[in-house]
Amino acid sequence: MNTESENWDLIIEPKSKWYDLRLGEIIRYKDLMFLFVRRDFVALYKQTILGPLWFFIQPIITSITFTVIFGNLAKISTDGLPQVLFYMCGITLWTYFSDTLTKTSDTFTANANIFGKVYFPRLIVPLSVVISNLIKLGVQFSLFILLWVYYLITTNSLHPNAALILVPFLVLLIGFLGLAFGIIISSLTTKYRDLKFLVVFGVQLMMYASPIVYPLSIVPVKYKWLILANPVTSIIETFKYAFLGVGEFNWMHLGYSFGFTVILFVLGLIIFHRVEKSFMDTV
Repeated sequence: MNTESENWDLIIEPKSKWYDLRLGEIIRYKDLMFLFVRRDFVALYKQTILGPLWFFIQPIITSITFTVIFGNLAKISTDGLPQVLFYMCGITLWTYFSDTLTKTSDTFTANANIFGKVYFPRLIVPLSVVISNLIKLGVQFSLFILLWVYYLITTNSLHPNAALILVPFLVLLIGFLGLAFGIIISSLTTKYRDLKFLVVFGVQLMMYASPIVYPLSIVPVKYKWLILANPVTSIIETFKYAFLGVGEFNWMHLGYSFGFTVILFVLGLIIFHRVEKSFMDTV
């Protein structure tokens, strides 16, 4: 039998270089990735009464809660902006980040049964989470736009500007930032299971370290560097500045968030690629 003329679709090799991440395989398995997107969407609301309406209900309830607690009781400033709009502006982008981070952080443990039976690029699973959450973001963003247009017409407190052209970039940036954190945590939890218990707490703590329920303008100068060290801060601030006309827009701060995201994402890919080869031995 002449084996030299045979063409193989997949060649399994014993070792690969650390920089050989095989990202090209993702294109070949794109149909599978979108099947996972559909699975995530259907499974989430399959046995619910209101179904996708929760996409609208969640940001509304959260915005009202923040308005009552932080706006009316705590009397935290919103830089003269309508409180509901201010909170919903921050929540819209933050929810996309937090959901992406949380859901991708258990990629290996939640999909161990599938990973142990069939081969496909494991990175497809967290990427499908990013895309499915993007659909949710689109719905919630539409709700924010309706509220924004209402206040834009009825008040003079909003001052949208040219920074609006950066909105797609901000969405992409914060999505990959959540993905980078998520795949690193997912890789680490294959060996250190107790790390997953810190994810929810860590995300909540990170929210309060981001200008979601307060404007950056009220942060004391001596602590502002600490808030700006959070890569989410400049993304949220730029988003608010674009739509509301208040907040801090600084190219250097935004560049820091971009550089942080790129470095963290590359590091996450390397760690994820190394762990996927042997995670079945530890999961």
